[in-house]
Amino acid sequence: MSAQPATRPEVTPPGRWEFPLPQTRRLDNGLTVHAYDIPGQYVVSIRLVVPVSTRAEPREAEGVAALMSRLLDEGTEEHSSEEFTELLERNGIDFGATLTEAGMTVHLEVAGSRLATALELLLDAVSRPAFPEREVTRLVRTRLAEIEQERASAPHRAIREFQATYFAPTERSSRPTAGSPETVRGLTREHVTAFHATHVVPNAASLILAGDLSAVAASDLVEASMGRWRPGPVATPDPGAPASRASDAARIVLVDRPGSVQSELAVGWSGPDRRVQPAWAAYPVLSFVLGGSPTARVDQVLREEKGFTYGMRSSFRPRRVGGLFLTTGSVRTEVTVEALTLLLGILDDARDGFTATECAAGVEFLRNTAPGRFATADAVADEATSIALEGLPLSFTTDNLDAMAAVTPEALRDAYTRFVDGTWTIVIVGDASTYAEQLRSLGRGEVHVVAN
Repeated sequence: MSAQPATRPEVTPPGRWEFPLPQTRRLDNGLTVHAYDIPGQYVVSIRLVVPVSTRAEPREAEGVAALMSRLLDEGTEEHSSEEFTELLERNGIDFGATLTEAGMTVHLEVAGSRLATALELLLDAVSRPAFPEREVTRLVRTRLAEIEQERASAPHRAIREFQATYFAPTERSSRPTAGSPETVRGLTREHVTAFHATHVVPNAASLILAGDLSAVAASDLVEASMGRWRPGPVATPDPGAPASRASDAARIVLVDRPGSVQSELAVGWSGPDRRVQPAWAAYPVLSFVLGGSPTARVDQVLREEKGFTYGMRSSFRPRRVGGLFLTTGSVRTEVTVEALTLLLGILDDARDGFTATECAAGVEFLRNTAPGRFATADAVADEATSIALEGLPLSFTTDNLDAMAAVTPEALRDAYTRFVDGTWTIVIVGDASTYAEQLRSLGRGEVHVVAN
């Protein structure tokens, strides 16, 4: 008897997925706590979010916020730098801090069984840091060395020059987040301690826990530790208006590197933050369709058809208020002008609209991969951190995915043309002598050549 052919199972569309909602409480000291219980995630991700803006830095001490964040694990009033490091290592705690224009995030990863210890060390670091003089001096020197390394890196140099060109010179955003040589050299322990005392308080901060919290009394542990952090007089910072654009932002700036075999491009203009109305949902889809995947428009032409690049990426990049639309990547020096011309053509032509196939591909990829992107505790904690820093509702991620299902080609076109009008800030890092004159003939604004 011949075997009967197997019946092919019916494939149905995936069901609706929701980003988890936390248990939220506010401690007496003003600290907001969001606890995301994720079964099976036995390494707990901790994020302390402090919305201190780099705009709050004194002009002559820019970089002090970044320096302060780097010093948090360099010793406390109770533990020397060496002792604090040993305690972290002994308890398997990964500790670090990052700073963006929206605020500071202190991040820890720890086994649930060591959560109490991690919270105590976090409290010690943020409420009683020692800021040892020798560590301040060492990290100032480290930052000065980093600045030189960043100058030597074409991608870093392109973004740095883009910020200086696009944003008005009076804006903090036009200058490096971690400070420039002129300001960093003068930073002292007194600058750091004063900035910390004024801005790092629990009143406006948020504590995020993500992981399997069922076996630990997370609420009690947080109360017993972070509840002892004394509040200060700082209120929630006003995000203010979007950073203003320079009056001459629409131009081409060439950072000259004689003999360079590649040109690093940064092309951008204004974009929205994630509170934009109508919904932000169209902008991740636009990023995917234009330059967020190997099948996107930019890569299809510049990489697949022309072979000019290993890959370029376009994306809408939200900030606390306002945002940018930015395309970056490198091409061979000899094709710089042709590559830039093609890139600008792709970006400008997108104002004519998008196909139903492109729209569906972007929507389906972003919605269907969301469960995988947020499958781990650290990914949930990082998304919750962005929500806290940007002042978004806790339901934002789910609401955005739901709204994305209704995005149409017409909605993509409207969202794109709302910000992209064919005006660009263009920065190229490379051998300016080989293409400066050709770029002047493009009619894309004045061409300025600056030294590396």
